[in-house]
Order: sequence, then C-alpha cells, then structure tokens
Amino acid sequence: MSPEQLKNIIEAALFASRQPLNVNQLGKLFAEDERPEPQAIKTLLQELARDWEGRGLELKQVGSGYRFQVRAELSPWISRLSEERPPRYSRALLETLALIVYRQPITRAGIEEVRGVAVSSSIMKTLLEREWVRVVGHREVPGKPALYGTTRKFLDDFNLKTLSELPPLAEIRPVDHVQKELELRMAEESLETEDGDAGENDGDTLEGALPAVTADEAGAAAANEEPDKEQGIVAEALH
Repeated sequence: MSPEQLKNIIEAALFASRQPLNVNQLGKLFAEDERPEPQAIKTLLQELARDWEGRGLELKQVGSGYRFQVRAELSPWISRLSEERPPRYSRALLETLALIVYRQPITRAGIEEVRGVAVSSSIMKTLLEREWVRVVGHREVPGKPALYGTTRKFLDDFNLKTLSELPPLAEIRPVDHVQKELELRMAEESLETEDGDAGENDGDTLEGALPAVTADEAGAAAANEEPDKEQGIVAEALH
C-alpha cells in the first residue's frame, strides 16, 4: 500500500470518528501484514497537518489523540449553526476549575481555603458531569476527603495535548477568549450553570478571578496537599 493510500485512510478515519484517535487506534485500522509502524503513522499525521494549514479545519493533537476541528478563530461564525445558546460559566466555577488545574490534586477544603468561601455542590457537580475533573484519590487524613484532578476530556475541550502546555498564571487569557474556544465543542450541549453571575465576568481573567496568594501561603498550601505522593495519583489518572 502506498504512503498516499495510507494517508487517505487515516484522514478518512479521523473525519468519520466522533472522538480523537491515537496512533495505536489508527494502526488497528490495518491488517497486520500491512500495518504501518507507529513512527510512520506519526509522520503521515504530520504531513496531513501540513496539508490542512491555512484552511478552515486543522488537524489537532489533544489529550486523547488526533482530530480534525474547526479553527478557533472561526468560532464566531460556526457557532451560529447551533440554535442553542452556548453555555456560559460563572466566575465561581472558573475560579474552582483554575484551582484544580493549577494545584491538582486538591481537596474541596483546599479550594475553599484559597477562595475564602465555600464551594457550592452545584459547581462540583457541573465540573464532574462535564468530565473536566474527577476524583483521583483520597487524602490520608481523618475523613479521607476526595482529591480532584483534571481529565483527558479537559485536555480535549481546552485544546491541550498535555498539562505541560498550560500557560503560567500570569499569561492566562481573558475568560471570554476561553469561552469562544469552548463554544465550538459545546454549542449543542445544554448545561445547568450556577444561578446568578454566569456570564457577567467576560472581562475577567482566570488569574484575576483567583484570590491573591502570597508565596508563603502557596508554599504552605502545597505542603498541606502532600504533592509528591498526590502528583503520582494524577499522572496515573491521566494515562
């Protein structure tokens, strides 16, 4: 089978699939006697990405694999295809998500300690139902509170390959920019958001939404969360 035929098959599979496909899944499309090596598949994927440069779609690698998607800058037009209004998220929900993302694994009490207010059950329910966060373990203290971390779906929905691609807090974009990127993936999904301030903080950044934390406070919080042990739990959860 020629390289061009292999590339066409991979391209068609990515278009037909509703979920991202990884190299192993793409390899299983072929019989054993014609199956390309993983490195050959990666090379073909790189060629496909170049083929689609400058067009309305792009080949993107995210946490779960590779997928074709509409370019984020086109979302203002493409989102009009959906009759439903894309979900908007409250500042409280985005604060909570940001803390889980940047301090995972973290307990609910740890989130409340930094924010200075209680985390509503509806916020945690929304994040869990959206499959952006999951319980990755339990802290070895009385009561064994749940530890929360992010998921592969979080990486997929935020166009990330790995958590290492997350920007430093100082470089986080305004919430409305993040919202536009999410609209492409969720315009057709309904989501019950927290009543009240949803959509009222379009000018806020995730960094601005977080309470100010001094270096000493950050160090103390990190120590309380036992990072060495718990980071291993998150790494295992993401693989």
